[in-house]
Amino acid sequence: MGNTRASKQHDRVLIMVTLLLLAIGLLMVFSASFVMAEETRGDPYYFLKRQAIWVTIGLIALYIISRVHYKQLKRFSILILLLNFALLGLVFTDFGSEMGTEARRWLALGPLVLQPAEFSKLALVIFTAAYLSSRRVNIHNFWTASLIPLILVGAAFFMIQFQPDMGTALVVVAGSLLVIIFAGMPISQVAGLSLAFLPPLAYFTLKEEYRMQRLFTYFDPWAEPTGSGYQVIQSLYALGPGHIFGAGLGQGKQKLFYLPEPQNDFIFAVIGEELGFIGAVAVLMLYMILTWRGFQIALKAPELFGSLVAAGITFMIALQVLVNVAVVTGAVPVTGINLPLISAGGSSVLFTLIGIGILLNISRHGREAAVRKDRKEAA
Repeated sequence: MGNTRASKQHDRVLIMVTLLLLAIGLLMVFSASFVMAEETRGDPYYFLKRQAIWVTIGLIALYIISRVHYKQLKRFSILILLLNFALLGLVFTDFGSEMGTEARRWLALGPLVLQPAEFSKLALVIFTAAYLSSRRVNIHNFWTASLIPLILVGAAFFMIQFQPDMGTALVVVAGSLLVIIFAGMPISQVAGLSLAFLPPLAYFTLKEEYRMQRLFTYFDPWAEPTGSGYQVIQSLYALGPGHIFGAGLGQGKQKLFYLPEPQNDFIFAVIGEELGFIGAVAVLMLYMILTWRGFQIALKAPELFGSLVAAGITFMIALQVLVNVAVVTGAVPVTGINLPLISAGGSSVLFTLIGIGILLNISRHGREAAVRKDRKEAA
């Protein structure tokens, strides 16, 4: 009886880590933005309220998706894929919005503003997992197993990078490729695909002047301290004074109109400045626990589809954390990847929570399958 009740429970560790990251996110979004929000919006709670609304919507979505059997995703994977491309296409119509920037990445649907590229991360993982799990025996045959998913992933990559959003486009490719590798693609094919992907990546990088400038800035950000190197330099200025214990919550200086959009992509710099090395490491430890639980769920999933989906979702969350922290610390060129569950951004937190809801669902059914197996062996 106790095993049955335990099997129906969700992964408590994953739930607690998710809630902790969301709480830290709300706290740091407010700390990073209240001065700027007061000056530009006339309301110090502007960004906090927006983020709180999206977190609430995301938690509701997480609960609903965690109660619907994850195998339904496989059943509707083609519809999910078609919806993804429809939304990506709408970005280039009158429904698309630039949101005060030169990038056209958002859809304005009445009061809601969504970023379809965030949905693509989930949609491509789900479709690729569904496709490969129905053709497991052919995974070593590139033409019958991997070609179709890779063509569709490539199409999504082109549509997203034309918004332009190269960072998210690369995350979509990496997440889907991880699913293919996890399904059993030979290393030789992985190496060949990686080499084949380099020419278009180089082309789109060289094609845009600002992307080339980011590469040059990466090697020497102080060459243009008030230009292309400004963000990275201000980020490092935030991390340095944080020392071990930080300046104190709300006491950071770089968010005072020095660090651009501190509540978004560079929020980890604010964490480092105000919470110090201890706070930054604590946040990274939470992400490590989330990643560990995600891959444990993938390994213990009752069948291949669940395993591939769990691995893909977990990898994409972990990859975004890695890239975001690397950008903030100047380890890689600047790209528009935010910190999952912490950075301000409605679409990001919504679809990340939906992904975690899927992980919780796979975890619960994996436990139920394990209990049934134990009973069968005991009998």
